[in-house]
Amino acid sequence: MLDIQKVSERIVDQLATVILGKRSVLQTAVISFLCNGHLLIEDIPGVGKTVLARSLAILSGCSFKRIQFTPDLLPSDVVGASIFNQETNKFEIKRGPIFGQIILADEINRATPKTQSALLEAMDERKVTIDGTSYVLPSPFIVIATQNPIEYEGTFPLPEAQLDRFFMKITLGYPGKNDEVNILSSQEIEHPINKLSAIMGEADFLEISEELRKVFVSEKIKQYIVELVQKTRKHEDVFVGASPRGSLALMKAVQAKAAMEGRKYALPDDVKDLLIPVLSHRIILNVSARMNEVSIGNLLNEILTSCPAPGGNFSD
Repeated sequence: MLDIQKVSERIVDQLATVILGKRSVLQTAVISFLCNGHLLIEDIPGVGKTVLARSLAILSGCSFKRIQFTPDLLPSDVVGASIFNQETNKFEIKRGPIFGQIILADEINRATPKTQSALLEAMDERKVTIDGTSYVLPSPFIVIATQNPIEYEGTFPLPEAQLDRFFMKITLGYPGKNDEVNILSSQEIEHPINKLSAIMGEADFLEISEELRKVFVSEKIKQYIVELVQKTRKHEDVFVGASPRGSLALMKAVQAKAAMEGRKYALPDDVKDLLIPVLSHRIILNVSARMNEVSIGNLLNEILTSCPAPGGNFSD
């Protein structure tokens, strides 16, 4: 049987050789990855978003496709199209780069909303429709998208429905001074990503998915998750709160975190640690809150403070 704790530690250790000084963020990214969840990485250019996505793809051992999103990208450039073959006198399906297991959607918010929406069906149902015919995508199927902050010129905010399909959203931020010096040294001769190799494969993904479902989540933890999510819907600064998909994602994430730490049961601290990456992109602030520059992170921390964590035994 696959040891999830050891596998996840190996993945994080390998990632830490490429993305320096961000171990806690890397652990969060691996949680999303092991849950077969789509991951959104938002940050300014040059801090390692694409490198992290490429590194996860290499370590997964699965097929990898990269889509560079630009304003002139069309939906057919993503999913594919029906092309007439003059030799056979028939229409043939030309599959797009979406037909892969690990998809890097680089700078996704530089494409128009019409092209962004081409990913909706794929991300939710793991299939795409071309000329009225549905095609099942490979398994596992994970979209790792990078985007620049929405304030940047030339970007198009992702639709709310698409944001909700991302399992998590993370940011990397600038490295510390010592870490940045180490980055210069580590890339002086060769980029450390070139030394990465696959740690797992398709069969491992399936086995991990089965094992994560066995992690016990007590009724008290479930009540705690739902109470936190419902508070996002009732907060005075919130226009649209987190959906039930957010509750499910949070439960799956805490199961993965418990397994990565060698536990067979979830704890309230797991919920607290993962609340922001799982829910922050699922919340829309109202006009007043946006004008007052309210931070969604601070809002979620406020909700955590106002909602006491359950106590007692969580292992049975």
